[in-house]
Amino acid sequence: MLKYILRRILLMIPVLLGLIIIIFTLMYITPGDPAYSILGDNATPAQVLSIHKELRLDDPYIVRLGRYIVGVLHGDFGYSYRSKQPVMNEILHRFPYTLRIAVFSTLLGVIIGVIAGIVSAVKQYSALDKILTSFSLVGVSAPSFWLAMILVLVFALRLRLLPPTGSYGFKYWILPVFTLGLQASASIMRMTRTSMLEVVRQDYIRTSRAKGQNEVVTILYHAFRNALIPVVTVIGLQICGFLAGAVLVETVFAIPGLGKYIVDSVGYKDYPVVQGGVLWIGFNCIIINLLVDILYFFIDPRIKSMYSIKKKSAKVKPQPAALQGEN
Repeated sequence: MLKYILRRILLMIPVLLGLIIIIFTLMYITPGDPAYSILGDNATPAQVLSIHKELRLDDPYIVRLGRYIVGVLHGDFGYSYRSKQPVMNEILHRFPYTLRIAVFSTLLGVIIGVIAGIVSAVKQYSALDKILTSFSLVGVSAPSFWLAMILVLVFALRLRLLPPTGSYGFKYWILPVFTLGLQASASIMRMTRTSMLEVVRQDYIRTSRAKGQNEVVTILYHAFRNALIPVVTVIGLQICGFLAGAVLVETVFAIPGLGKYIVDSVGYKDYPVVQGGVLWIGFNCIIINLLVDILYFFIDPRIKSMYSIKKKSAKVKPQPAALQGEN
């Protein structure tokens, strides 16, 4: 297992390096001068030149890229042009809000989506299957901001059960979590149903039923366990998508998360914040993919057996040619 994890970690290094280069290059070629964003449109050429010298914006591309990579490796994402605060501090202050939405929304999506997917696959072509499939289609197609405004209109303005905006307590998180959780459940339900339909037709499922095995045990232990890898993949993708794409929900519900902070910084041409925020989200997505790969090792016995076979074959030393001839 250790070899498997180390191999995945080594594969993360070029991905992370490529991500840093792409993000920095995109910000480098983006039109606009950060000096005017800091000083205003009425800044004099002397003031602009002074900002360029202070921030070393006139250095060659390779020099700035190398300096940025060295800073990132030391945990330094630079300073915000607008607030003059370290970007890392700003990210760590806002990221818990986004992470909370992503985790709780995914948990809600897993609970609803997995149960609905299993039921839909077992009851294929039934009325319940058609209702659940229609629900998943609506959930996948509906934009998050539209669904958020519908929930605010119904539960906050009409019924007055929940607060419409803010992040001051448990009640304030119900509508944002349900907004993204319903979308996540639709995607997870579709993948669970598709994967389960492929498994329930296998010979070992029919054998389990023919031997008189309990139907619940057959479905949950034999079928769902073998259909779990695509579902785990979708769950990991959902968490990454929520970390990067929760900005619309954060905007509707006025949550000071990382996505909203990045979008606001784009308008101010606060490039260090945009670079640092996107890089931080990318780094967390890489970690999530690593955790998903580790889960594969425990879910699929074939991966474990593959590495154990390699280990055993490495211990077997070939005999010398002379000894082989004597044998």
